[in-house]
Amino acid sequence: MNIHEYQAKETLKKFGVAIQEGIVASSPEEAVEAAKKLSDQTGTEWWVIKAQIHAGGRGKGGGVKLAKSLDEVKSISDEILGMQLVTPQTSAEGKTVHQVLIAQDVYYPGESETSEFYMSVLLNRGTGKNMIMYSTEGGMDIETVAEETPHLIHYEEIDPGAGLQGFQARKVAFNLGLSGNAFKEMVKFVHALYKAYEQIDSSLFEINPVLKTSDDKIIAVDSKVTLDNNALYRHPELAEMRDKREEDPTEVEAGEAGLSYVNLDGNVGCMVNGAGLAMATMDIIKLSGGNPANFLDVGGTANAERVEKAFRIILKDPNVEAILVNIFGGIVRCDRVAQGVVDAYKNIGDIPVPIIVRLQGTNAEEAKEIIDKSGLKVHSAILLQEAADKVAELLN
Repeated sequence: MNIHEYQAKETLKKFGVAIQEGIVASSPEEAVEAAKKLSDQTGTEWWVIKAQIHAGGRGKGGGVKLAKSLDEVKSISDEILGMQLVTPQTSAEGKTVHQVLIAQDVYYPGESETSEFYMSVLLNRGTGKNMIMYSTEGGMDIETVAEETPHLIHYEEIDPGAGLQGFQARKVAFNLGLSGNAFKEMVKFVHALYKAYEQIDSSLFEINPVLKTSDDKIIAVDSKVTLDNNALYRHPELAEMRDKREEDPTEVEAGEAGLSYVNLDGNVGCMVNGAGLAMATMDIIKLSGGNPANFLDVGGTANAERVEKAFRIILKDPNVEAILVNIFGGIVRCDRVAQGVVDAYKNIGDIPVPIIVRLQGTNAEEAKEIIDKSGLKVHSAILLQEAADKVAELLN
């Protein structure tokens, strides 16, 4: 689950991570009040107005701007709120901005120059260890840095049993070219960041940029946090941060119905039980000349109600030209699933695209007989390849 920048910063601050202070606002008037309050708290005279959406590259789309007066705070907030913000990480339609973060200006003059770094914490699945990835090239797309100057990206792997060691945090600060108080502040920053990553069961922290201010403070200017959905039951306060407005409405609806659904850009709708079987089904659709329109796992209890809900969700995609139902009957009997498909079809009414049903496992033969005798426009298959070939034939 993704959370907004302001939520991520509030969470990091609880673990001692130094952040760029800010207050979230939902209207221009709230933005002005937030700016006044922030000035009282931090002494800042300028403010950064930052659109709050679940996507990076907001500045490139006009979603991050500097305000040098309260009048500018109001006018810029009015401009950003409600806009369809398009960034390299959004669709062509962009995302609607519902909130802005009024943040302190941390690029103030001082005795030394400011520096921007990149830092992220994530799991290296190849080694089974947590990893801190960091670079002196902060403020840039890390993909560009990796492609053009890979030697500027450093990695520090942490054994989850031993935890982050002091020498590792010092190594990070050293490789970033820091010294003096900035070195000490970076060591503290790395320790606090890693502690937060572990404690909230995150799957990704990305701070870009981490800023060394002109007075040698180390702070998180931006923050992207992705939480592990499987661990949210341990963090109800974090689960409450979910903003469904930022998610695909069809995926939200499917989740509320207990279905695992991911929207794709193909033309063949998939309804499968089991994630592994779903991925195999998508692969064979692709190999047979089609393109999967979604990933949809109905789970082990593929009853009539769940099947009908799955059909309705798939049919919301106007690009779907055929639907492949692929169910392995282990926990649930195939004949019950077949009856569920027939009942769902009748409840929905005339379904405008062909449906191919492949049921294998317990009572598979009885299931095929139910489908074949239903009198509906449903094609049955036994082998997965047979079902995929049928999809290709109907599409052509």
